[in-house]
Amino acid sequence: MGFDLGAPANTALFLYILYSFQKILLPSSSPPKSVPNEFKAGYSWMPKAHPPTVLFKTYTPKTLEPFNGVDGGRILLAIDGTVFDVTAGRNFYGPNGMYGNFAGRDASRGMAKQSFDVEMLTPIDQPLDKLQDLAKDEIENMRGWVEHFTSKYIVCGKLVENDA
Repeated sequence: MGFDLGAPANTALFLYILYSFQKILLPSSSPPKSVPNEFKAGYSWMPKAHPPTVLFKTYTPKTLEPFNGVDGGRILLAIDGTVFDVTAGRNFYGPNGMYGNFAGRDASRGMAKQSFDVEMLTPIDQPLDKLQDLAKDEIENMRGWVEHFTSKYIVCGKLVENDA
């Protein structure tokens, strides 16, 4: 039983193999006759708008306060000295959100104690809260929030004292 090139199936298979080798070894260098359009129905490689550039900056309580999301602006908040851009979570951190009182502020104590009360916020003209009276589990809770925010939002700065 050998290979009989006289059989039509074998001849067709042999010609297909030769054609395939020719396409692999000597590919066409002419440009395509038409532009591919398979992605034109709703997919684009380019975003509609470039996301705003976020620079890592040093903030004080006074310079952080304007970033409270009022009038549709950016929303920043700080936890344990790290400033996060939480604008993407406007529903939570915006002016009418559940965590809205933390917008533009140091939220460390409130996050540590799981409290949204305004009393958890240090006035912006006072020194930063040193958090020395927090219990070990409250510190761990705050660190858990820092981990959560770091994985979900952009770290955009650090929080320092007003006179720094």
